[in-house]
Amino acid sequence: MPEIEVSAMTFGPYAVARMDGLTVMVPNAAPGDRLAVTIASRRRDFSIGSIERVIAPGPDRRIPPCPFLPRCGGCDWQHLEYRAQLRAKAELIATGLRRANIEVSAENLIEPAPDEFGYRSRIRLKVGRDGKIGFYQLGSNDLVEIDRCIVASPGLRMPTALASALWRNLDEIEVVASGVREVIVALMRKPPSPAEIERARHVMEQDAGIAGIILRSGRARHVIGDVAIAIGVEDEMDLVVDADLFSQVNHAQNRKLVATLMEMAAIEGGMPVVDVFCGAGNISLPAARRGAIVNGIDADELAIAAATKNAQRLGLAEAKFIAGKALEAVAFLSRAKYRPQVVILDPPRTGAVELMEPIVKLHPRSIVYVSCDVSTLARDLRVLIDAGYRAQRIRAFDFFPNTHHAEIAAHLLLT
Repeated sequence: MPEIEVSAMTFGPYAVARMDGLTVMVPNAAPGDRLAVTIASRRRDFSIGSIERVIAPGPDRRIPPCPFLPRCGGCDWQHLEYRAQLRAKAELIATGLRRANIEVSAENLIEPAPDEFGYRSRIRLKVGRDGKIGFYQLGSNDLVEIDRCIVASPGLRMPTALASALWRNLDEIEVVASGVREVIVALMRKPPSPAEIERARHVMEQDAGIAGIILRSGRARHVIGDVAIAIGVEDEMDLVVDADLFSQVNHAQNRKLVATLMEMAAIEGGMPVVDVFCGAGNISLPAARRGAIVNGIDADELAIAAATKNAQRLGLAEAKFIAGKALEAVAFLSRAKYRPQVVILDPPRTGAVELMEPIVKLHPRSIVYVSCDVSTLARDLRVLIDAGYRAQRIRAFDFFPNTHHAEIAAHLLLT
């Protein structure tokens, strides 16, 4: 049986080792581990290994506190001490940004989470036969059934009753904290039948801890009860959104992110700002609160409706929101000779490479880009740097302790 020594983590569930000159990727491994492994599969450039025995643990390996690991694929770095998770994320981010010729120090690059556990305000679970709920095992569709999740907010319960009532038509089920109660979002294969709606209503009526339920299948959406949640983005500023709209799961880190973005962009009164992929206004509305004249763009009509309603509720008349595709909206602004001082971007994981040149044509003085994927961020920033922007500041935030994920904020200035 081959023996290997692990050298580093990757931005994913694997650690890296070398064997006979070839790269071996191993899940549930930690830097410094000496392992006996089997080779589960071979690819052209690397092999996937699985741990048979830990011969000698690395200095930062720990026994995962979660009883469902290592089978559960939800937390892929929980076997690492938290300080080692932060160090690995910072090093990977710094290395990834070098692809855009951005040199940053890994030291103090990432903002630690206030809480390593109990930080998720929402969790999305897979649903199996007879309403069993949990997460898939890494690299498979085998369901690992769970009855609790230690990274979920304290008091957030498993939605077993609704899963059992609707499992034949469920793909996933999400439970979202709403004050002392919760909202459940059922993601269904096809629109709910009248009988399924009635069963969901019965589940809610039998449980005072459920504020509301949303049944969704594509554009079909049925709401039962009160499904609004409040998200505190700044002191004395809450956004009220329906629970099935996107919102950051780590509210404490989101507040730090928003504060940093406002500081990076130096938002002030009268400043024209465009927020692309604005969602329900997580960044737009704090900017408008500081007096900026904000145009928010997002393809999600429900998110735009929520952003508009929040702007009205908060008395932020200078914040306007447009439902539409980002590329078309930015191209329109360019044709209209609109010249924002600041462009804010918070795209999905795939990034926004198609938007980089159209944004350059807007000639903003400042661009703030928020990303959850360092590789697509580096790719997109390279275009901006080639167009005359320079990276002014980079800051990362550990939104997701015990996983390989992080959020990165990059501030660029036109030179």
